[in-house]
Amino acid sequence: MSNRQNGEKGHSRSMDATGVAVAPTPKTSLLIIEDDENISTAIEEYFSRAGYAVNAAADGIAGIEAAVRIRPDVVVLDLMLPKMDGLAVCKELRQKSPQMPILMLTAKDDVVDKILGLEMGADDYITKPFILREVEARIKSVLRRTRAAATTGEGKDEAPIVRGNLRVDPVKREVTIAERQVELTPKEFDLLRLFVANPGRVFPRKYLLEKIWDYSYEGYDRTIDSHINRLRAKIEENPDNPQLVLTVWGIGYKFTDAE
Repeated sequence: MSNRQNGEKGHSRSMDATGVAVAPTPKTSLLIIEDDENISTAIEEYFSRAGYAVNAAADGIAGIEAAVRIRPDVVVLDLMLPKMDGLAVCKELRQKSPQMPILMLTAKDDVVDKILGLEMGADDYITKPFILREVEARIKSVLRRTRAAATTGEGKDEAPIVRGNLRVDPVKREVTIAERQVELTPKEFDLLRLFVANPGRVFPRKYLLEKIWDYSYEGYDRTIDSHINRLRAKIEENPDNPQLVLTVWGIGYKFTDAE
């Protein structure tokens, strides 16, 4: 594993107008999990110059180990990896670190690969070959979305939403059921917050895809269904007979408006 930053988040030191050193600001840490050395090196050098603290791993198992140890701000994950493929890595990272932003790289311009990546919990994807500026733009977009509550004030004035024994805190991005904390991925949380804030409102799959994922492509409906199933598994007493997130056949989903 490449480790230019020694596995630690870097800091930059600057001076104020009087020449006095101010507190260092942490760099955004990036983990690249990519077995193609040329691609990995190009990404690593580009983002190091851009001020990121960059680490890299060349296979799926090493990537998981690095992610657990470093806790990067964002992961760039290749789909095709030795030892463990990107889909399996993404799934395991989602279990270990639900909030960790993941951008998946795929060598195939294939809708199926992209759908599978999103179903496994990737926040975004990009197809090879790519322009490094595009990768940077996607990373910044993912970070903006996942850090919205903390950095842009999204949800700042929102009080916790309580539906029965379910409590959703938009500020802390926390979910509890009968005082038990539930770990949700960023997308699962965004879906649940949207639902609980609008009980009884029917949300078509296409709307959810555009609202939560910023995608409007046909064929991605299955991504919504997979996330709903995982969300139900975490918040429903009996996921096979959901009482909270309800299916509206032929249209989409809604949150129950029952008292």
